[in-house]
Amino acid sequence: MSEMTTEILEESLGKTVLVRLRGGRRLRGRLKGFDQHLNLVLEETEDTTDREKAWKLGIIIVRGDNVVIVSPPPSR
Repeated sequence: MSEMTTEILEESLGKTVLVRLRGGRRLRGRLKGFDQHLNLVLEETEDTTDREKAWKLGIIIVRGDNVVIVSPPPSR
């Protein structure tokens, strides 16, 4: 993982991020932690794949192999 990637994820700790996974699933949750493999720990997570209904998942661990995109919160 590059230094820039690590820096962006460190700045996103404690903030809500959007995550797209292989297979098209989309998650929104507060980033609690990550490692060099891009494994993510998310709190207050919702599955937002179905735009009609978001499923509450709570705290989850996402394996880095499945992560396609992590969208950090907008900077102010």
